[in-house]
Amino acid sequence: MSVLNEVLGANAKYVAEFGKKGELALPPARRFAILTCMDARLDPAKYAGLAEGDAHVIRNAGGRATDDAIRSLVISHKLLGTVEWFVIHHTDCGMELFCDEVMGELLADSLATASFDGKTWSNPQHGGGCVAGRFIKWHTIKKQEESVEDDVRRIRQHPLAPRNIPIYGYIYDVKSGRLVEVPGATNAGKAS
Repeated sequence: MSVLNEVLGANAKYVAEFGKKGELALPPARRFAILTCMDARLDPAKYAGLAEGDAHVIRNAGGRATDDAIRSLVISHKLLGTVEWFVIHHTDCGMELFCDEVMGELLADSLATASFDGKTWSNPQHGGGCVAGRFIKWHTIKKQEESVEDDVRRIRQHPLAPRNIPIYGYIYDVKSGRLVEVPGATNAGKAS
């Protein structure tokens, strides 16, 4: 069952109400960027009070400071003028539920969707897998506070990240909607 028609219907409604959004400037109006998780429960526009055109939002599994995320942050500053960056992970993240070895083994066995029983992952179907998953770093998370701090430090230490940009570290609480600062991360991300 596809959601294609729902998406296209929603887009038609959006187009009808689009108004002057086509006139928004390319650089983000509030001059900041957020690196956060792709989890569907997170809505950065709502938890950070954003309107279209306000900020750059970079999303990946876990909100991790991967090479591609750092590439986006550097472009965000260098070409589009952002002057503050946020790294925002969240509670109850799926990236805490597996490790690289587990993902590699699951993919080697099957490319179909795996099942999780609350403790372990397994493949309901077997066959048709690929060992390529064993060679990817999946950037899983063991402890949220540590991962936020590690990511802020990685960005801060990157040779292309300007030292004058403050990088703030937070964890979004999926039960309350609150952003909780990770002081060690924000301290590591201080501008100089």
